[in-house]
Formats: sequence, structure tokens, C-alpha cells
Amino acid sequence: MKREDFVTLPQLLRSFLTYLEVVRNKSSLTVLEYASDLRTFLRYMKITHKLVDKSVQFDEIDISDIDAKFLDEITLNDGYEFLLYCKNERNNDATARARKVTSLKSFFKYLDTREKVIKENPFRELEAPKLKKTLPKYLSLEQSRVLLNCVYNDSNPNKERDFCILTLFLNCGLRLAELVGLDLRHIHDDNSMTVTGKGNKERIVYLNSACITALNNYLKVRPVDGVKDREALFISRNKQRISRRTVQNIVENALQKSGLADLGFSTHKLRHTAATLMYRYGDVDVLLLKEILGHENLSTTQIYTHVADDQLRNAVNLNPLNTAVTDDED
Repeated sequence: MKREDFVTLPQLLRSFLTYLEVVRNKSSLTVLEYASDLRTFLRYMKITHKLVDKSVQFDEIDISDIDAKFLDEITLNDGYEFLLYCKNERNNDATARARKVTSLKSFFKYLDTREKVIKENPFRELEAPKLKKTLPKYLSLEQSRVLLNCVYNDSNPNKERDFCILTLFLNCGLRLAELVGLDLRHIHDDNSMTVTGKGNKERIVYLNSACITALNNYLKVRPVDGVKDREALFISRNKQRISRRTVQNIVENALQKSGLADLGFSTHKLRHTAATLMYRYGDVDVLLLKEILGHENLSTTQIYTHVADDQLRNAVNLNPLNTAVTDDED
């Protein structure tokens, strides 16, 4: 969904999206996700209320006429039927459906407590599907070195930029949006940088030698003439601030060239890699790791405290009773 599509949304929904961005300080991407989820829900509701001609395609259903009266008649059962529809008809996995639950609960809470246009919030008790807990996927130390060496030795004319991008991902654990949003002024003389994370929250990330060297090498060749966004740190070949899609292409191409393309890695997995390597090899306390990554809750950081099987095996082998005599004595 694009921001220009907001004009097609009901007034109450537009007000809610403004509230999210201005008062709740949600990122533009998060607001777009809420808008998309709620637009899908309201289109579905118009179908179930038989307010749409069968010849109209789902993505063409007009919801601009939905008002407070319509929203006030929505029930908890409507929410569960919508989630079932998302699962069976739209092939949404548990994560996607859980996000829709969050969107619904937040919107109807707003209607109930802020706008006060519905008698009660029907989704106060709406439950999200249980999510399977999985360990984060990450590159090993050796795979990370192979990836960096592949880019460093490439003949790509933008190799200094691409190598710097990968170095920051793998050493600092940046999110994609955080890296794209970096400006020249965010790099400081004390070898640190200011990163703007989720909710526009700023944090200081310190740069190690690898990052400093990669940055200096890139800045020597960073375009200056004709650059449209002079403040942007990373510049595209079109002399604009580099886009998320371009960064994803850089990572995907690097994975392909280094032989790591079919192992399920992605741009965000580089953030997982940085967090895991810092915890495993840097003896970084989980609370420090939380600050480095810019996590809101410690529970989010704790997924990176997993350890490899060889570490578990070594822990058992280091047990002092490991040397105890176990053979039967004569």
C-alpha cells in the first residue's frame, strides 16, 4: 500500500493513521502496514455484509463510505472469521495473522477510547495465533568472512560502498531502514555514529576498526558532484540516497557470488549475524547487546543468546566430574 492511497480510506481510519504517526511516533513503514491490514479487513467486512457486487474484484472494493455506525456493529466473531479468511483464502502465515490482530486491536481501541464512536471495543479479547519460536538464522564467522572477501575483491565499481554497507551490517547489527537513513552528519569524530531506530529513537553505536576503515575508503570515492541528497551517507548510481531495494540487491548479489545464496540468508539475517557474533565471540552482556541493537524489550534480545552445539558439548566436557573413574573396580 502507498501513502497516496490513504485518500481512499474512511475518515476514521485516516485519523487513526495520523494518530499512530504523530502521537504514537510509529515509523512510516509501520503505519503503512496498519493501513494495509485494516483496509483488507474493512473490504472483507463489506463482503460479509453483502454490500459489494460479486463482479467487483477484492482489491477494487471501495471502503471510503464506512462510518462509525458500520464499525460499531462489528463483533468479536467477525475478527475470528477474518483471521480464518486470511489463513485459508490469502495464505497468511501465523506471523502475518498475528500482525493483523495487533492492527485490529489498536484501531478499535482508538475508536473506543479516543474517538468514542463505538459502544465498546469488540476486539479487546481477540487472541493472536500462537507463533512458533525459532532460533534466528545467521551466518557463521567463516561465512561472514567469505561474504566480505567476495565483495572486497570484486571488480564492481561500487565495491567500496557495498563493502562498507556489509561491514556496518555485520559489525553493528543495523536494521535496513537504519542504514538507509544514515547521513554524513551521523558519523562522529569519536568513531561513533547516531542511528535512528524504530519509533524515531536515536542511539549511539560505536565503530570498530573494520567499520572505520571501510567508511574512510568509501568516503574517498563517495560521489559529490550532482548528488541530489547531499546529506545522505550512501549514494545510489542515480546520485540519490540509496533505497532499501538497492541495498537488498547488493546483499543478494553478494550472497550469490559468495555461494551463500541458497541457504536462506537475507539482509535482515546480517543483523542476526552481528548480534550472534557479538554475543558468542565478544563476551557481550545481553543488556549491552540490547542497547547496541536498539531493542525495546530485553526478551527480543534474548533470542540471540542461543549457543551452538559445540559450545554445549564443551560445557559438559568441562564438568570436573568428566575425569571421574567410571570403570568397575576389581
